[in-house]
Amino acid sequence: MKPNTTQAMQILIEQIKAALPFEVPEHEICAGVCVGCPKKLMEYISSEVEYWECKLESDEKPSLLDLSDLARIGSKVHRSMVKNKLID
Repeated sequence: MKPNTTQAMQILIEQIKAALPFEVPEHEICAGVCVGCPKKLMEYISSEVEYWECKLESDEKPSLLDLSDLARIGSKVHRSMVKNKLID
């Protein structure tokens, strides 16, 4: 059975949390190479994830566009973290 958009959003959020360096302290994020601003990107993706977690807790159902947008943002932030050598 295919997941509905709420389940898909929960899965996407978990994948983003697992793939990005949320646990890395700010001083380490800003210590090395800086392509773009990894600190600001992490703050942005963190706020997006928190926003959707709150929406899901309130039983709001995301649209396919919402899923696509968060996936796109997560992908761009991930690429930036790789360029900044914060993840492999």
